[in-house]
Amino acid sequence: MMRRVRVYISGKVQGVFFRAYTKEEADKLGIKGWVRNLPDGRVEALFEGPAEAVEEMIKWCHRGSPSSKVTSVEVEEEPYRGEFKDFSIRY
Repeated sequence: MMRRVRVYISGKVQGVFFRAYTKEEADKLGIKGWVRNLPDGRVEALFEGPAEAVEEMIKWCHRGSPSSKVTSVEVEEEPYRGEFKDFSIRY
């Protein structure tokens, strides 16, 4: 089963290579989509892929990159679209 989620990560998640580590983990798990910083200090990500891999990615977001300090992760389910070829960092 394929799954698509939009995730908002709060805490110390900007300026700590969070996006780069997110891309590395997504590539490892075969997740497609993107990650970006938001003006309010949060990080937003869109993950698409096999349900188990997406679940692992969400769990990873709770841990974050080595220098980050995640305080909350908000997950919104969306209909799967399969619209991405890879995982990218958006600026």
